[in-house]
Amino acid sequence: MQNDEYPPSEDTFFIANNIEHEKGDYALDIGSGSGYLTKLLSENFSFVVGTDINYTVLQHQSSYKTNNLICCNSSDALKIKFDFIVCNLPYLATNEILDIATDGGAEGFEIPKKIFDSSLKNLKETGKFIFVTSSLSNYQKLMDYVEKLGLKTKIIARKKLFFEELILVEAIN
Repeated sequence: MQNDEYPPSEDTFFIANNIEHEKGDYALDIGSGSGYLTKLLSENFSFVVGTDINYTVLQHQSSYKTNNLICCNSSDALKIKFDFIVCNLPYLATNEILDIATDGGAEGFEIPKKIFDSSLKNLKETGKFIFVTSSLSNYQKLMDYVEKLGLKTKIIARKKLFFEELILVEAIN
């Protein structure tokens, strides 16, 4: 069962607090959901694109509606190179994908891996990719995978919640 309206939540605000001062020409929000991060990026970037695999979710972006919303898997439909990419990954470790907005598959790695495989072609050589993950997933495996793809990773912020710790990771060339 997937949700057609996905309001911003704790992880969205956690990311927002850590990217609000990012600036540049081109930014991409993968899995834009509510549109909150896409809207935030549009304040400091000349051109911003938001993608989501769920067309209905894009249609229901009301409070944070922006231009340049594309329904596609990750960034499969894009040929643009971005200075900055942000993704509120579906990071929860699950045996099956019931909610594409949150379920990351085995170890919380399966779906995030697909997102990175799709989107790294869109990151400029000097670009930055910020993503959120969780202590409940195998975030180290994901960071190791991103490094195998040629990026350097580092944890830039952590936020303890009642049942997990959110982990914000920066990946750069």
